[in-house]
Amino acid sequence: MSDDQRDQTPAEAAQDPARTPSEQPSTRPSASANPPAGPQPEPLRFYGITWVDHDGGYHLRRAGLAVGSLLGAFSSAYLLRFAYEGMEIGKVGSFLSISVVVLFAVCSAIAFIKTWESYSRRPAPSSDEASLKGLKAIGFIGSLIAYFLRTLSEAPGEKLHRAEYERAVAEYARRRSARTGNPAARRPKRKK
Repeated sequence: MSDDQRDQTPAEAAQDPARTPSEQPSTRPSASANPPAGPQPEPLRFYGITWVDHDGGYHLRRAGLAVGSLLGAFSSAYLLRFAYEGMEIGKVGSFLSISVVVLFAVCSAIAFIKTWESYSRRPAPSSDEASLKGLKAIGFIGSLIAYFLRTLSEAPGEKLHRAEYERAVAEYARRRSARTGNPAARRPKRKK
């Protein structure tokens, strides 16, 4: 860099044609310079923050995810049927065959219930969600069906996130309206 380039102001440097584009200073304000005021909505998986105003292809995403989760549940059940037929061909016995069917049915029911509950409330920090991950993995068909049914009415978890977001916005507005004037300019109270 030459001495005359070092002595230029940013406005002069931006107009300097001798500099390459990578050497030109950025004239755009950075995004972190002006953070948005107030609480921000929490993004949902597959939806981002489109659930707030139902824009940006929200309804198409919901329809696509509903169809996808239903197709996933049907194809998974079809594959489990092949596994069951493989056990019959292997002649493992009726007790083991029935036990496997009952295992998948119970795990699917537990996964359905836990997935459905997770859309309406957050789990407690000391809950047993971590110990149920194995059961939910085995009963993934129940989770897919719960996702499908919830997607028919809303984005899964939207009601919970909307309630939390509206509560945060109302709290933020209440705190902002409570502040009046400059607190540094207030006179101290006189002692009697």
